[in-house]
Amino acid sequence: MPQQDAVLIPLPPFTDRPPQERLRALGAGVRVEQATVAWMAVEALVALGAGILAHSVLLVAFGLDSVIELVSGGVLLWRLWIEAAGGRLDRVARAEQRAAWVVGVSLAALCAYIVVTAAWALIEGVRPDPSPAGIVLAVAALIVMPLLVRAKRRIAAEINSAALRADAACSLSCAAMAAALLGGLGVNDILHWWWAEYLAALVFLYWLVPETWRALRAAARGEGACCDSACVR
Repeated sequence: MPQQDAVLIPLPPFTDRPPQERLRALGAGVRVEQATVAWMAVEALVALGAGILAHSVLLVAFGLDSVIELVSGGVLLWRLWIEAAGGRLDRVARAEQRAAWVVGVSLAALCAYIVVTAAWALIEGVRPDPSPAGIVLAVAALIVMPLLVRAKRRIAAEINSAALRADAACSLSCAAMAAALLGGLGVNDILHWWWAEYLAALVFLYWLVPETWRALRAAARGEGACCDSACVR
């Protein structure tokens, strides 16, 4: 099939560096993706737990996005680990395509959840409780995500990986969402403007809608589960 052939393209050349350097860089890529997966797991658990306790659409949306990023990061981690171990990347191709559809459809569902729930809560005047745990999580994400972005961009340049560059863009979007999260939670906690959380949740769509479109387009083309590029690159 043409789409499958497009997925199983050869790896791009590692410029003129020896294989040992590529293996070292791949090992670094595996470690940074392990850190990403670990952080996303913590982020999802804290955000979902705190969001449910505080009845916060904003926190729950952030947690659900973290779950989706966890799936995408896990696929990329597997792909990097397979190459670092000397395995065949065609083992990963079919799983990447399935994960791409899971990510794309999940992001579309998340967009719908935010629009419907935030609009309903604004109309009904549902007041979320303050969430100190959510504020701490947002601050931590604003520290952690830029560090991950910097590491991913550096390693992506070393191994010529479009997938890792795309994952760095996902991490940057996550940092931007954390800033919106901090703004919404902070305004509600300090000024008691309960509606600010719902407006901040709708601001998420500024990043989520383009990310959703890229993910669905990549899935339709038979590409991988990363935000805007095939994971096999």
